[in-house]
Amino acid sequence: MYKDILVTVDLDHDSSWKKALPAAIREARQEGARLHVLTVVPTVGMSMVGQFFPKGYEKKVLEAYNERLHEFVAANVPAEIKVQHIVGQGTVYEVILQIAKKTNCDLIVMGAHRPELKDYLLGPNAARVVRHATCSVLVVRD
Repeated sequence: MYKDILVTVDLDHDSSWKKALPAAIREARQEGARLHVLTVVPTVGMSMVGQFFPKGYEKKVLEAYNERLHEFVAANVPAEIKVQHIVGQGTVYEVILQIAKKTNCDLIVMGAHRPELKDYLLGPNAARVVRHATCSVLVVRD
């Protein structure tokens, strides 16, 4: 049923993937699907903020996250699963939706924290992805 599964991970917060990644791996194994593992780096390119970082800083950050993502996958995803490593940059939910479309994913798997009152009013990334995704979305609560 699924050929391409996108799973999102925040390399700085285990709770973002502790339950979601095993669910994505189960689906990938069952379906023989490829796993697209995505982490998103916030952008620092705004002229007001970007001027405080040294030239080439953004490229170095992306390279460092790419290396961390490869290490993460090697440590947490079984070797028999086909994996594409993706480091995105920008607003989390927008990047997730863009990458899902670009990779023709038919399932997005992502973790979500327990909702607080502010989340019901503002809408977390998971809610935005669910509302706007053109494919199925599996939200795994931590």
